[in-house]
Amino acid sequence: MLRLDEGQDLFDTISGFAQREGIRAGTVVFGIGMFRQATLGYWDGSQYQPREITIPHEVLSLHGSIARAGGVPSLHLHAALAGPDHTVVGGHLLRATVGAIQEILVETFPGRTFGRPLVESYGLKMLDLEPPKEL
Repeated sequence: MLRLDEGQDLFDTISGFAQREGIRAGTVVFGIGMFRQATLGYWDGSQYQPREITIPHEVLSLHGSIARAGGVPSLHLHAALAGPDHTVVGGHLLRATVGAIQEILVETFPGRTFGRPLVESYGLKMLDLEPPKEL
């Protein structure tokens, strides 16, 4: 379980945790709290269309996977966020800065390594549950 505080970069913090703990295969089961700012993406079939969230939003849902790519942690996260008018936006999380607090549950798969190679036909790095042993 992780608790992130105001101003922390979500990706840097989770990646640093995964690196320190030697996590080679994991999942972000859930996250709740607030983002001060974030960028969400929508995959249009060839690239992510970004949407900047520049006012604080409640994090209703945060989940994803932790793999290894190039010997370092690789995160794939999605989020649903609610704004002050109670509308919800969501998508692929490209970046986020914590506001107030963020509570995150990370589960690991000891003895396993997930990869995230580029799949050329999609132009995306996709989760590989059985990568070559050299990761």
